[in-house]
Amino acid sequence: MEKGVRRWLVDTSKWNPAPHDFSSALSVLPQHERSSITRFLRMEDRKQALVSRLLQYALIHEVLGIPYNEIVINRTFEGKPYLECSHVDAGFPNFNFNVSHDGDYVAIASEPLCLVGVDVVCCIKPLKESVPEFIENFSSYFSSLEWDNIINTGTSDEILADFYRYWCLKEAFVKAVGSGLAYGVDKIEFHHTNWTNISAKVDGEPLTEWRFWLLELPERHWVAVARGHPRFATESYKRTISKAEFDVEDYHKGLNLPNVAFVTRIIEQLIPVSHGEEKQPEQDLLHLSSREA
Repeated sequence: MEKGVRRWLVDTSKWNPAPHDFSSALSVLPQHERSSITRFLRMEDRKQALVSRLLQYALIHEVLGIPYNEIVINRTFEGKPYLECSHVDAGFPNFNFNVSHDGDYVAIASEPLCLVGVDVVCCIKPLKESVPEFIENFSSYFSSLEWDNIINTGTSDEILADFYRYWCLKEAFVKAVGSGLAYGVDKIEFHHTNWTNISAKVDGEPLTEWRFWLLELPERHWVAVARGHPRFATESYKRTISKAEFDVEDYHKGLNLPNVAFVTRIIEQLIPVSHGEEKQPEQDLLHLSSREA
């Protein structure tokens, strides 16, 4: 099952395509995906949307061997993408993936059995208000313990960084279950030791069947990954996976798979060779220490 555990990143700030190159990359995707990208007015938004879609198609092709033109990606009512696939590979009983983008980075993560959620955040200082005023707008999304930890962490920069770290983890969890913010990020409370040994509770109950990782990226970005039990999926998302219940032994085979390092990818690696592009050598792994629950 380890082949189904993937973590990829693209730094979109390093991709500045000419109009022809952008159109060429866009043409890899089916028509309905193209229109969902070109509806954006800002080029930065179009770039991130395109890279997000290309990551999904490239990862599915590499892991499952499905040709690009046969990949069908749909979305649940809540907007979570999933692979529409009638054939289930025995080695990947619940293959699923999740994508996120913010700032300079677009990330994707996949799992063969457990649910997976990924979130990227960019720590940006508010322009029109102080840090305390800015984070106060979100205070209802944090438990009293989390809030005390945030506001007592130190300087304004440190407070803002901790705010974004907690937010990143919360988003990764709700994205894993397929609910988005509708689930209520206030219901999940994170515990950590200097952002290592991360664990969580929902409504006071420990999430013993979940694992969480938080990694720091360059230029004050963070990426969080959540891995957990399929029974937590929303009803609409549950209908897209093959199996929601496992015996303890089988489930722990998926839960305890190694959390692989994020690999940096460039756009040329996301375009199939059949599209007239030569696949580039894989970039070096990001040597970031994963902070595991």
